[in-house]
Amino acid sequence: MTAIQGRVQRYDTSDTGVRAMRLALVTRAVGRVALGMSVVWLGAGCRVVNLWEPTDEQILARILPSAVQVILEQQEGRRFRAASGVIIATRPATSGTECFVLTAGHTFSGPARGKGVYVVFGSSKGRETKVRAAVLVESETDNLDLALLKAESDRCTPASVRRPATLGEWAWVVAFPWGSRMTLARGVVSQTDFDGPADRDRDSRLMVDASVSYGASGAGVYEARTGSLIGVVEGYSTARLNSQGGDTSWYIDVPVPGQTLVTSLRSIRKFLEETGHSDLLQDSFR
Repeated sequence: MTAIQGRVQRYDTSDTGVRAMRLALVTRAVGRVALGMSVVWLGAGCRVVNLWEPTDEQILARILPSAVQVILEQQEGRRFRAASGVIIATRPATSGTECFVLTAGHTFSGPARGKGVYVVFGSSKGRETKVRAAVLVESETDNLDLALLKAESDRCTPASVRRPATLGEWAWVVAFPWGSRMTLARGVVSQTDFDGPADRDRDSRLMVDASVSYGASGAGVYEARTGSLIGVVEGYSTARLNSQGGDTSWYIDVPVPGQTLVTSLRSIRKFLEETGHSDLLQDSFR
């Protein structure tokens, strides 16, 4: 027995009592670990280890609201072209919320110029809203294929941006192939955007092995573990299949699996800085 705060506390020293005490101690220890964090001592120092990882469903709940569809229409309202996009920022406006969307620059090239531009919000919830959008800036060069759009909507949820991609990590691609419904694809980051300090200033691409198709250009690519944005789909490699025999020759270009090209965060940040929109990328990636 022992004295606790001026009173006598008696302990059961039988086998049953000892087992009960041990069970109570183990229960307390498990409760502390279940808080989700553990301190691990490493030599002279220590670090905090996160023992809880979000599920795929929780990650996708973060990702999907930031994915949008971009539509170009002719004057009579007939659809001319479709692409994908990702919301990167919001800003209060007098009549609602300004939404800033990144997509692929080649979406607006050639005969697409002058067409009406729209952004479709709310696809992940099944309550789609098509809103007129303005093209703020665009770039379609050999090194950079991006465009920045602005639209107003109360369904504007920007993607989180934290750090550049890591070789070998899993990634989600959220796109609208063939101008149709939202589609998920998952793959591995198979190529990163630079190899060393000498490459830091050049525009560059990532590569993921998730398969995409027409209409996926401009789609957001997200780190599967955290849901943070790591890039925007630029396009994909294709293989040309020619007809064999017959009176009429024809060919078709088909996507090459595992070769989806992605504009990296580094290039996105450079694009926004050079066009006067660096304030839109509110992140810890510097």
